[in-house]
Amino acid sequence: MAKEDSVVQEKIATTDRESLQEPPLYKVLLHNDDYTTMDFVIMILQTVFQKNTEEATRIMLNVHHQGVGVAGIFTREVGETKVAIVHRMAKKYQFPLKCSLEKDC
Repeated sequence: MAKEDSVVQEKIATTDRESLQEPPLYKVLLHNDDYTTMDFVIMILQTVFQKNTEEATRIMLNVHHQGVGVAGIFTREVGETKVAIVHRMAKKYQFPLKCSLEKDC
């Protein structure tokens, strides 16, 4: 390969690496209500978000005391899927638990 070809290949490779960007991240939020039980919120955090009991309890208490808690931070598609799963499970168990997605700063 000629020296010129090597320089061109190097520039292309460098340009490709520089143009790659991480996808934006989104927070999945759980919102407090007067009907959803604390145990159900903990179960959601453990099953949908793979939190251990201690972390799930801490997040549930944030939801309870502050009105909202961060269940996790994901890409948009993963976050949307988690929100849909939470809403489906809440509906199945007849709880009005609200879950939303917010762009992470």
